[in-house]
Amino acid sequence: MRDTPRSAFPHFMALPTRWMDNDSYGHVNNVNYYSFFDTAVNRFLIDRGVLDIHKDEIVGFVVETSCSYFSSISFPDTIHVGVRVAKLGNSSVRYELALFRNDEPLPSAAGHFVHVYVDRPSGKSVPIPAPVRDVLASLQAA
Repeated sequence: MRDTPRSAFPHFMALPTRWMDNDSYGHVNNVNYYSFFDTAVNRFLIDRGVLDIHKDEIVGFVVETSCSYFSSISFPDTIHVGVRVAKLGNSSVRYELALFRNDEPLPSAAGHFVHVYVDRPSGKSVPIPAPVRDVLASLQAA
């Protein structure tokens, strides 16, 4: 996904870096990239009204993530997280994400993130609820 342009993503979320995100090498530490992915996906779902983190009995649990790093990001950069759905299954969704530094046309990092939908009380896998599926379909890659 190193050469994937911004236009390949139907949704973006801007996140400012923080001073504390930098490590001793002067760039954003790699563990923060996963937090950026998680924040962008869950904020999208909350903003679309299909995720209530306190009350929903059916929620997406992260079961897989990966990230490839291409160039450094540092405070005070602004990260633009591109989000798209690569695969929408019966009970799971695979997101593809890219982190674009400031106004750069190509990503500084990219990866994927898989949610499996579960019944929160039992922990058992369940089909993605129809309202959530409709919202996720709006992010499907062309």
